[in-house]
Amino acid sequence: MSEKRAAVAADPNEKKIIISHLKKCFGDHEVLTDINLEVTNGEVVCIIGPSGSGKSTLLRCINRLENPTGGTIIVDGNDITDKKANINKIRENIGMVFQQFNLFHNYNVLDNITLAPIDRKKLTRQQARERATELLERVGLSEKAASYPGELSGGQQQRVAIARALAMSSDIMLFDEPTSALDPEMVGEVLAVMKELAAEGMTMVVVTHEMGFAREVSDRVIFMADGVIVEEGPPDRVFDAPQEPRTKDFLNCVL
Repeated sequence: MSEKRAAVAADPNEKKIIISHLKKCFGDHEVLTDINLEVTNGEVVCIIGPSGSGKSTLLRCINRLENPTGGTIIVDGNDITDKKANINKIRENIGMVFQQFNLFHNYNVLDNITLAPIDRKKLTRQQARERATELLERVGLSEKAASYPGELSGGQQQRVAIARALAMSSDIMLFDEPTSALDPEMVGEVLAVMKELAAEGMTMVVVTHEMGFAREVSDRVIFMADGVIVEEGPPDRVFDAPQEPRTKDFLNCVL
């Protein structure tokens, strides 16, 4: 961990996300069972596990794209499971990057990034464009501002999606398998941007199949299976000395 990362994450009392006894059902099917998780300011948490284990559902509950069936989720001191919570306001501080980019194909790259800050943050068009230009430079796509998503590679589209999430000045970033829809040669360019964000102290929760990324970048790895957190700990311990048989079986298959 860099000195800056260490400084940002040093305060153990500054909890960005507190999840208590979270439960999520779809009809009679219980997808998440009694999930308890805390994420500290500046921490990078990677969630791994087999398909269907509830990883993406957990992520979608954190910003209320899915409504929990039970339990509480507190983000930046706000109980987002409270029916009175202004979820749109709270969500402004939670950036999310999806598997499938979710860009507006009838808008160019610059407009994709500026739409939400103008609408939600009430930035002027000039302010939003200046911010978008800075972010495009940050993700290495300055020359693509006038391009449309259909003219970009998958890796470029995902980097635009990251820039769009950052444009809201979010200090929590959620990544839902951001490289799973990419061709292998494009994965590295997206992971490089995510590594830079981690090094700068961004609080990140990442659902990923990229075990090398999880080992290298995360402060903590969580292994989920069948809707529960089976094991969690520092990446070296989880990958090199897993304690639970279910974790060992999974890692034997993917490593």
